Amino acid sequence: MRTNWQKIKWLFAISVCVLLTLFYVSLPKVLFTDSYSTVLVDQNNNLLCANIASDGQWRFPERDTVSDRFKTAIVAYEDKRFYHHFGIDPISIGRAIRQNIRSKKISSGASTITMQVIRLHRKNRGRTFFEKIIEFILATRLELRHSKNEILSLYSTHAPFGGNVVGLEAACWRYFGRPADQLSWAEAAMLAVLPNNPSLVHLGKNRNLLKAKRDRLLTKLHREKKLDQLELDLAKAEPIPDNPLPLPRLTPHLLDRAIKEGKSQQKIITTIDYALQQQAQSVLRDHMERLRANQIFNAAALVVDVKTGNTLVYIGNVEAGSKHEEQVDVIYSPRSTGSILKPILYAAMLDEGKMLPKTLQADVPITINGFSPKNFSNQFDGAVPADQALIRSLNIPAVEELREFRYEKFYELLKNVGLTTLNKTADHYGLSLILGGAEGTLWDITGIYASMARTLNNYFEHPGKNRYNKSDFHPLQYSVSGSTFLVSGYQSPATGNLQPGTTISESTWLSASSIYLTFDALKELYRPGEETGWKYFSSSKKIAWKTGTSHGLRDGWALGVNPNYAVGVWVGNADGEGRPGLTGTETAAPILFDLFALLPGKTWFDTPESEMQRISVCSKSGYRPSEFCEKVDTMWVDKSGLGTSACPFHKKIHLSQDRKWRVHSGCEELNKMIPSNWFILPPVQAYYYQRGNEYLPLPPFKKGCDSNTISNTFDLIYPKQNTKIFIPRQLVGNNGQVVFEAVHSDPNAVIYWHMDGIFFGKTTKTHNLGLNPEHGSHELTLIDSRGESIKRSFEVL
Repeated sequence: MRTNWQKIKWLFAISVCVLLTLFYVSLPKVLFTDSYSTVLVDQNNNLLCANIASDGQWRFPERDTVSDRFKTAIVAYEDKRFYHHFGIDPISIGRAIRQNIRSKKISSGASTITMQVIRLHRKNRGRTFFEKIIEFILATRLELRHSKNEILSLYSTHAPFGGNVVGLEAACWRYFGRPADQLSWAEAAMLAVLPNNPSLVHLGKNRNLLKAKRDRLLTKLHREKKLDQLELDLAKAEPIPDNPLPLPRLTPHLLDRAIKEGKSQQKIITTIDYALQQQAQSVLRDHMERLRANQIFNAAALVVDVKTGNTLVYIGNVEAGSKHEEQVDVIYSPRSTGSILKPILYAAMLDEGKMLPKTLQADVPITINGFSPKNFSNQFDGAVPADQALIRSLNIPAVEELREFRYEKFYELLKNVGLTTLNKTADHYGLSLILGGAEGTLWDITGIYASMARTLNNYFEHPGKNRYNKSDFHPLQYSVSGSTFLVSGYQSPATGNLQPGTTISESTWLSASSIYLTFDALKELYRPGEETGWKYFSSSKKIAWKTGTSHGLRDGWALGVNPNYAVGVWVGNADGEGRPGLTGTETAAPILFDLFALLPGKTWFDTPESEMQRISVCSKSGYRPSEFCEKVDTMWVDKSGLGTSACPFHKKIHLSQDRKWRVHSGCEELNKMIPSNWFILPPVQAYYYQRGNEYLPLPPFKKGCDSNTISNTFDLIYPKQNTKIFIPRQLVGNNGQVVFEAVHSDPNAVIYWHMDGIFFGKTTKTHNLGLNPEHGSHELTLIDSRGESIKRSFEVL
């Protein structure tokens, strides 16, 4: 007998263990496997954009918290003893049994909120006795696993609210256009009664019944002292919404980007400023009204907080219709950079002491291994100060600077400071790297400008920190909820993407002083319009800004920065179609200044004087003055500029007593020679320089004086040494001509032209001569009236 009793006890214990185990595993770890919408909100939880879930429902991701008013309303309506039971309510079950017996049908289910969560988990299976028992068991298990607030959160996320709207958060935005924590009492009450029978009672059906149910709940809340009489009256006076509202679509391209980068089916709290995003979109819409008249349909803009790296405005494109590629996120699309990288080269040249801010740069026709860059205006200045060449975005001085700096070094510098689109070798780009030969994204380039500004800020915030390097790359982020994306890739040709802790030589980066001098040059408001002459931009703020235009008038860029913000603007057609007038100055710069007008603050960068030195420079050439420079100015320069050479253009010459002639000791007595310091440019530079600047040409030599003591008095503009020339045929089939051009410092000189030893003609004053050489190699020889000569070899293809 005892043995049987022990068996029974063991069997009972095993049964209990089995039942407890089954009870424990009866509920899966993940209750809901439904797909969710991807939701972007701003830093204050305002909805920016969302997409519909893959099953066609507006179902927002689960939240940890539930609106207090909705929580109060749903508990009062569905489960008044919610906080006191363990998943099932025995009192409600007794009441339901009595009601069902009396009505002889199932008229009351006694479902608690916990049981309704289970029913939603089981996809609303049939209301049978067996199913109800399962709900009882699983509801109890759910209570053991989750807190009451977590259960309410599960309910509010997965309850149906009519149509294809699932969950409280989606319902709040679809019906009221606001987040759940801003619900009024009337709105909370309406949403509390909706899930009770959403297919029969919703905004489009039985609206009066919906309002009556809402008002009864409001009355109940008033009786329970949840709201006073005035609140009750005001709540009942609120109308039921007419129709569901469209969800905001402020950042559709950022939403698409987040999904592509693996952030789908979650709520992403972004760094976007909702109000600023709206204002910026309004600015772009206004400008696009004008630009569309010129068949320009796309634009993009970024506004970045310099200090934190937060993206405040992200406009990947404007509304243009699918025909005009409005779905393209231009912010992340590689486009030809035009001139937008020139400030980086300018700063690098200053940083290495290869020039001073006003050092004259050559601006004359050049051909380098078949590459013949031209200025946008197709004009030449001969020689122009470096800062003015930057402001005016002259191409030839930039190419000459890059040739001196070396494009291989510049290529590595660009990768280090964050240009991630250089996917070919440096030799592939060559000198065209500075003129749009490479592509860049608005995301990368705005990040580079922001990081340069951060370097200046860090110089004063962190004493001793004076170089632009990896530590200045705060990750420029568009989200603060675990989805951070760098504005730059910290790359170098040797290592690719650099990991945290990787050391890069500081010699490849930029000093605070060189960046300051660059920004100081770029704050000028008076800029040349590519097609309209000089143009003045009005701004109450100091902004360092630069425009860029790609070849073929396909891309207009404008980048601006101050100590607080960096703004990037791109304008063009996403399909790459060029348009007349599609230039950075004409299309993107006006948008840039209007965006800066939305931003607070009027500060400017402090001068990093400890990294700079005030020196004398030659007024004419911008070099350090030589003994022959008669007029000097003073200016702040990067300390590396102290090693730059003295002025090469001021030289001492000797004049006759009447100052009309040049003389020397071989043809004039010493006591009759007058020394004079003269500003002398190379002949080709002088030829163009004197057109727009005050320039005194060298006086001619006095009769009988040997001019051979002074060389370099004339030069060939075209062709340069070893130029390869293609001469197209004319329409009638004959070979065309090539026009050769020379310049001479003596306006009265005669030049005699020879090709391959054969005399072809002479020129005076304007030294242009058209020739039609046969294909092959040739030698051109020029001899002036004083016997000086020039020889150039060229090849006709």
